[in-house]
Parts: sequence; C-alpha cells; structure tokens
Amino acid sequence: MQMPEQGREWPDIETEMMARGQGDAQWREGKTAVYVFNAGEDIAAVQKEAYAAYMSENGLGPLAFPSLAQMEKDVIAMGLGLLHGPEGSTGAMTSGGTDSITMAIKTARDYARSKGKALGKANIVLPQSAHLAFDKACHLMDVEVRRIPIMTDGTYHADVEAMIAACDESTVMMVGSAPNFPHGIIDPIEALGEAAERKGVWLHVDACVGGYFAPFARMNGIAVPAFDFEVPAVHSMSADLHKYGYAAKGASTVLFRSEELYQHMPFDMNQWSGAPMKTPTLAGTRPGGAISAAWAVMNYLGIEGYKRLQGGVCETRQRVEKGVKRLGFEVLGDPMLGLVAFRHPDHHAFAIYGEIYRRGWFTSVTKEPPSLHLMLSPKHSEVIDEYLADLEASVAAVAAQSGNAKKADVRYS
Repeated sequence: MQMPEQGREWPDIETEMMARGQGDAQWREGKTAVYVFNAGEDIAAVQKEAYAAYMSENGLGPLAFPSLAQMEKDVIAMGLGLLHGPEGSTGAMTSGGTDSITMAIKTARDYARSKGKALGKANIVLPQSAHLAFDKACHLMDVEVRRIPIMTDGTYHADVEAMIAACDESTVMMVGSAPNFPHGIIDPIEALGEAAERKGVWLHVDACVGGYFAPFARMNGIAVPAFDFEVPAVHSMSADLHKYGYAAKGASTVLFRSEELYQHMPFDMNQWSGAPMKTPTLAGTRPGGAISAAWAVMNYLGIEGYKRLQGGVCETRQRVEKGVKRLGFEVLGDPMLGLVAFRHPDHHAFAIYGEIYRRGWFTSVTKEPPSLHLMLSPKHSEVIDEYLADLEASVAAVAAQSGNAKKADVRYS
C-alpha cells in the first residue's frame, strides 16, 4: 500500500477497517480464549473513555502531567495493597509483562553488581514452565538462562531442589510463577523463598497472569497459597493490568519490596547535548491513556467488582474441568485461577485443536505435554457450554479420522 495522494473521509476509512477485521478472531462473541480479556461492555466503555481522555499525554513528563504521575502512583499503591507490599515497597507501570520482566532482571543484575556479585556473566535460574519473556530479556542483556525441568509428579510445579543446585555465585535471580502460563499452576513460592534466602539470591515472582486475580480468588474462598510479598524473600513481582486487571493494553506493573531495590531500575542520563532525562522503565514515551485507563478501571470495579468477575471466571473454569473430564480429558495439575490445560489419552491435542479451530474457536495449546489451553474471561460463562459441545464434536471427528486411518493401514498393509 502506498500513501494516497489525497486524504480519505473518515467514514470510508472506518468502513474499510471494520471490513478488514471480519476475518479476525471473534473475541466479542466469547470465542477467543487467549490475547483478549473480555469483562463486559461497561468495562470496555470505561477503558475507551479513560484512555481517550489522556491519549495525547505522555507519562515521560511527570512535571508536565502531574495528574498522570499521581494516577500511576495510585495504581502502584493499589497493586501493592493487594499483594502485601510492605512499608516502603514501590514500583512502576510498564507497557506489558515482557517490559516488567525485563526491568526486574535489569534491576536484579544491577543490584547484585552493587554488592560486588555477578561481576562476570550473570545468570538466572527458572523452571521450564516460566514465560519466554525471561529468555528475551536475558538475550538483550547477555544474561545466561538456566531452565530447570519441572516436577514429574503430576503437580507441574517448579523443582525447588534442582533449582537450588543450579545456582552459583553468578546467579542474580530465581524465578517462580503465580501461575505459570502453560499449565495455570502456582509454583511453591514459599519453598522457593526459603531456597532463595539460603542462597542469598533475589526471588522474582512472575504474576503477570495472577497478580490481579489471585488476591480476589483468595477473598472468594479459593485456597491460594502464599505467592506475593507475604513471602519475605520475594524481592520483585510482575503483574499485568491488561490481563485480569481488565485495563486497556498495554499496562503492567513491576513491583519491588523496597526503594533500595527499585533505585537500580531507572535509567538516568545527562551526558549528552539535550536536557537530562530519567526513565523508570524500558520505554521513553509512555502512553498516558494506558495509565489513565488502568486507574479508571480499578476505581470503577473496586474490590467487590473484581471479586465478582474473578469469582465468575473461577466458576467457569470449574465447569470446564468437569466438562472435559466427562469427555475423557485429563486436567493438568491443580489450576486455581483462570487458566486451564487438559489433554486426551487417546488423541493428540493438536489434532483436536485443528477441529475446534474449524468450528470458530481461537484458543491455544501447550507443547509440554501436548494439551489444549484456555485463558478464560468473564464473557466465557455465557458460551462455555457451546465450547464443550464443539469440543465433544471435535474429539469425535478426530476419533473418526483415526479409525479411518487404521482401516486404511489394514487395507493396504
């Protein structure tokens, strides 16, 4: 496409944009269980109006836009309040989970260096189930990644003892997930905390998925284990607002136990021809709309609103577990929040995924072990019975294909 010589009228452009989206995943109908967190039209309206109100403002300039600076402080304070942040804990908003994770690793590395550690090539130790954003960040910073196989006892937990054995004097961080993305399982953060204290290593909890879900699940009576700053050894956390915080994209938080730790995150530069500049995160320009929309949604929902939404998601996940078990699937581990993965003993998950995709569902899969994967939103409570019916039909289709293949093998052998 080349830029047109003359500009076009907006109604014409809008019509084309809407037409281009006809082939996209139909998330508004609840048929997408990855990428989008559909909490209802009222929340979408709050997102849009709050984002638009500050879409031209730039979080890079707190002196120019003190309203944005205060909204960010408020969001961080609310997050720390939910996640047992102690006196003096702090943090910043970022563009997403990868940004939060990158800044946490950078901070841990620089903190270790300030203490005379990891002066050579630093490394981090994490379970195989931890998010790939850690690898991306370490690639940028030339930090070694030591991925450790998870437990094989059916829990899908991080193997704490194996992770301890992988640490050495150059280890700047151990990682646990709450929950991990592939299986939706919360790692044993308390045990990891004890291990990190023994080794004198920074412990980061990746709660990008669960940070703004697990506290409300616990309020609703779910037996969520300790996973946040309640565990004394937790130095930092990543928690996404644009996932189960239901904020507009892109908005996440990176949180630290103390100002002493946090001070190693910002980039402060005055040795150039321009004005001195200090940036707290990877980004320079920071979209004001992402900050204002997060602030607005958190205030719109409040604790009771989040409890209601997260309670509905947990109930839907339980319906999924019951339904897929009826169809012969095995649910991986003991998921507690909005993620669930399940596999069939007789049919490959990827073959079933192909069938469910052909029926209009855009979901996900997990590679280890091969399984189907759902990241549920409040909207899914309305359509989950339809999904289970299509899943049953998909399993039957795969079984029929398998049966025909076996007949063909016999016929032509």
